[in-house]
Amino acid sequence: MHIRSKRSIVKAALAAACAFGLALPAFAQSTQTLVIEPDQGLASIYKLINAAQSTIDMTMYELQDTTAQNDLCHAVARGVKVRVILDVNLEKSNNTSAYNQLSGCGVNVKWAWTTYSATHQKSILIDYGTSNAQVAIMSLNLTSRYYSTSRDFAVIESDPVDMGAIEATFNKDFAHTSVTPSNGDDLVWSPTNSRTALLNIINNASTSLLVENEEMSDSGIVSALENAASAGVNVTIVMTDNSKYYSNLDALKSAGANIATYPNDNTSLYIHAKAIVADYGTSSAAAFVGSENFSYYSLNKNRELGITTTDANVMQQLSSTINNDYSGGNPY
Repeated sequence: MHIRSKRSIVKAALAAACAFGLALPAFAQSTQTLVIEPDQGLASIYKLINAAQSTIDMTMYELQDTTAQNDLCHAVARGVKVRVILDVNLEKSNNTSAYNQLSGCGVNVKWAWTTYSATHQKSILIDYGTSNAQVAIMSLNLTSRYYSTSRDFAVIESDPVDMGAIEATFNKDFAHTSVTPSNGDDLVWSPTNSRTALLNIINNASTSLLVENEEMSDSGIVSALENAASAGVNVTIVMTDNSKYYSNLDALKSAGANIATYPNDNTSLYIHAKAIVADYGTSSAAAFVGSENFSYYSLNKNRELGITTTDANVMQQLSSTINNDYSGGNPY
């Protein structure tokens, strides 16, 4: 995806514009903000919905949040065009109440296209094509009963190339029409480029890998992490305890990975995040946040969306959070 080279071009353009007193182009004002759950709460996500002036396009695997649902209805009442895609293959029963409320208040809500095993994407794009446009790319569902105990992340950004790719894909998914999504500047899509993008981050790491994921079943990802650990990369993995993944965790530990888990007891921190930080503190550092689990279906059969980033603040916060989570977990 050549993220670093693109960011360098943007920085050079910024420097030149400032030097000559020129107006900054729209893309130069793109920023990324990390939302950390459960630490920060959902205020920034609700604020995004309530900031919409013209459009909201949301894709959500699971929606059971009366505040978010009411905010979407209020947006319609103030004249915002709201479209929502909800998963139907796996989460229809959980999503039906929200579907009925949203359709009843004027939201253009649709069940997701069943060609995907699941529409596991979690994103909110507001005011596309305007100076107010922003998008949240999330690992979290808008499901309030999980907020207090789930480790999750979201990246809010205003990159117009990424937003154009997300909007174009949303339009096709909303119409139940096939599409090969554009990668934008740094997007990670399933079922198209996610496997390649995640393997690139893992395989290119030379010093360290910090990993949080809900699942650890995809053989390609597990092998890449094993190879990295065996090659001397400091691999740190944080997960919720799940016996389904013990054989892979055993192999990763044997390869030299450091692993910590949290009890799956509904009171401990639940690692629902999907995040990687590679080579933090070096010039080649890069990170990933998104909806993709390390499973065959997530990478090959689902509709998923994530983002890679080299934003220094985002990477610092991810690194600090995952390291703290590792310290607070039980050594595997």
